[in-house]
Amino acid sequence: MIQFKGVNKVYDDGHKVLKDINLEIKEGEITVLIGPSGCGKTTTMKLINRLINPSSGEIKIRQNDISTLNPMELRRKIGYVIQNIGLFPHMTIAQNVGVVPRLLKWDKPKIEARVEELLKLVGLNPEIYRNRYPSELSGGQQQRIGVIRALAANPAVILMDEPFSALDPISREQLQDELVRLQQEIKKTIVFVTHDMDEAIKIADTIILMKDGEIVQTGHPEHILRHPANDFVKSFIGQKRLQSQNVLEAPTVDEVIVDNPATAFPSRGLAAAMKIMEKRRVDSLLIVDKNNKLQGSVSIYRVLDQYGEESKTVADVMKPVEHVVLTGTSLSVALNMMTEHQLSNLAVVRDDYQFVGLITRGSVVSLMADMYSSEIIGGDAHAAI
Repeated sequence: MIQFKGVNKVYDDGHKVLKDINLEIKEGEITVLIGPSGCGKTTTMKLINRLINPSSGEIKIRQNDISTLNPMELRRKIGYVIQNIGLFPHMTIAQNVGVVPRLLKWDKPKIEARVEELLKLVGLNPEIYRNRYPSELSGGQQQRIGVIRALAANPAVILMDEPFSALDPISREQLQDELVRLQQEIKKTIVFVTHDMDEAIKIADTIILMKDGEIVQTGHPEHILRHPANDFVKSFIGQKRLQSQNVLEAPTVDEVIVDNPATAFPSRGLAAAMKIMEKRRVDSLLIVDKNNKLQGSVSIYRVLDQYGEESKTVADVMKPVEHVVLTGTSLSVALNMMTEHQLSNLAVVRDDYQFVGLITRGSVVSLMADMYSSEIIGGDAHAAI
């Protein structure tokens, strides 16, 4: 849809803002340009509607070299939403939304129908909001108007320059959700600039991460979270986000095994088994033989049911362990098994069924807590110093 080939931007003082940018923005997707201040993300976006011209290189929209197009005509075919909204205060909401269609010489009934359609699209009743002025709307409502004004002439491309960054957190979250929902209906090619990684992860089909005028990594949010290209990407994403993405994927069951789980030999009597459970404060025991191979499990209920039979041992009342995982199994696989079969714990064994240990939901929570607390101590605290 939009192609950059060898694009550079150098200012008169010699400062090189963009360095050999090559990228393709796919049609019908939300592509997010993100990076630290001064990385060139806003400059890259402004090149698309020729608010800025490149020093060298080529930019095409649907195979048309935009340097050959009239800038004003080009901009009327590209929607543009900015941080401070930019609604005309002396115009009603209907007049604001209809600005570009009027410039394109649409007739009045067509404009009115389009305004009504778009107001409904973002959940604003036309009867209530059509004749209001921007000052009569909340910040979130004004930004919704900014978005639909960019959509009014049905452009193929919409540019959004940190459109939600001035809003309060709740309004910002709502508008992010609204944009994602809206995109399911309109399927526009949206180029969105932000400095907020959480926002990028939430709304993007593709993220383009920039630093010092260069593209450092491009990909789907999940790909970037799972496979950061280098230390800069890891740092910009933030260790906490990486951990929240990978905590259920990267660790294995070996990392959450409970130390010294409650076990007993098959020859143990029922009274002895009850005593072990009482001491360990558990309601079941795993039964292992002298070679530490898993034989089965016994619950307090089965012991009580047969407790009057003094000659019986746990071997007589134990049940086979139906669900086990091998050492080295992904934690996500183990948790899925626990969820599917409603298990409170899961035994970990080697290939020869030798018992290695037990994982519980509590041990998984402990791992996650440790990872997050280390991030707070080592990351956030460090950043605050």
